[in-house]
This record gives sequence, C-alpha cells and structure tokens, in this order.
Amino acid sequence: MQPAELIDALRTRRLLAIVRGTDAEAALDTVLTLFAHGIDLVEVSLTTTGALAVLERARAALGDGAALGAGTVLTAADARAAARAGAVFAVTPGVTEAVGQARALGLPVLAGAVTPTEVAAALIEGANAIKLFPAAPAGPAYLRALRDPFPQVDFVPVGGVDAGSAREYLAAGALAVGVGGPLVGAAARPGGDPALAERIAAFRALAEEASCPTS
Repeated sequence: MQPAELIDALRTRRLLAIVRGTDAEAALDTVLTLFAHGIDLVEVSLTTTGALAVLERARAALGDGAALGAGTVLTAADARAAARAGAVFAVTPGVTEAVGQARALGLPVLAGAVTPTEVAAALIEGANAIKLFPAAPAGPAYLRALRDPFPQVDFVPVGGVDAGSAREYLAAGALAVGVGGPLVGAAARPGGDPALAERIAAFRALAEEASCPTS
C-alpha cells in the first residue's frame, strides 16, 4: 500500500476498525467478519494474543489487496515483524523508532501524537497521517484548535471514540476515526460477541452518512 492509498482509504471509508483481543481465533474471526460486512480498513493491535499469526492468517484469507494493518507498533522490531506478517500499513501509539522503520520498509504510517510538538515530531519522522491519541481527553474542540496550526495534516482520532463522538470528530475535520471497543466489543475475546454484526451496521451507516456531501 502506498501512502496516498492509505490516505484515500481513510478519506473514503471514514472508519478504521481496531481489533484488540485476548483470543487469537476470536480475533481472526473478528477481522474476517469486519471485512465480510463491509468494514474493509482494519488494524490488528500487536497487543492481541497471537497478533502476528492473526495477521498472517487474515492476509492469507483476504488476499494481497486487503487494507489490513498492524497497530500498537512500538519498536523497529515490531515494524519488521508486522511487515513480514502481511501488514500493509502501521499504526503507532506515539513517535517512536517504529515510524522511521515502517517507512523504510515501505509501510505508510499513522503515528500517534496529541500535542503540537508531538505532531511536528511525527511529521519529521515521516508520518503520513496523525493518530490523535488518546482522543477522548482532548475532544473534538481540541482537534479543531490543533488543525489551525496544521491545516494540511490529516488527523485520525483514536481512543474512546464511540458513535456519538465519531460524528463530532468527523464534523470537526477529522479525516477518519479509529474505533476499537465501541465497535468490536468482546468479539476478539473467548466466546465472541453476537452483537458484532449489529454494531458493524451502525458504524457503517455513520461512516456513509459522514461521506455524503451536505446540500
């Protein structure tokens, strides 16, 4: 995936699904269910049990063209392992050595930052977009303020983003939002979550609404 392709995917989908869980089989099923139900921009957090195997198996099932990435990429070793496992983009929680390593490997990067200094540092390291993280303590008003000195930067709020705040962040100028628990729920844990499909439909409707131009 080229950097422009990641930005275009975020702009078009408006939603990045984040899978983090404690059961590898359930996490894999969650990834495949998301794609099957139309949410086709997904990151698997490396904190997930068996995350690299989940990425490998999901890549084998979905094919080379699927927009499947790795999240919580902290180190250069994490970036290399994620790339080997089939991730086509990387998401970091902060400005770490993983940003430069991922770029060196040809992976576009969504780098975590929350302050202007961190945003500037992430851009210097080569981030293609900024993961505003954690977003919840800052809120949509903070995103509006942050965009004033960084009008050309693409922001993706992550962390505590639910259906209600997702609308507010998108209205405040976010390129997309990253959603984990409010979308995935307990699906990536033992026993799964029978309400996953219902939440997928709700978030898809939200994203499609945000993508429609207003009259």
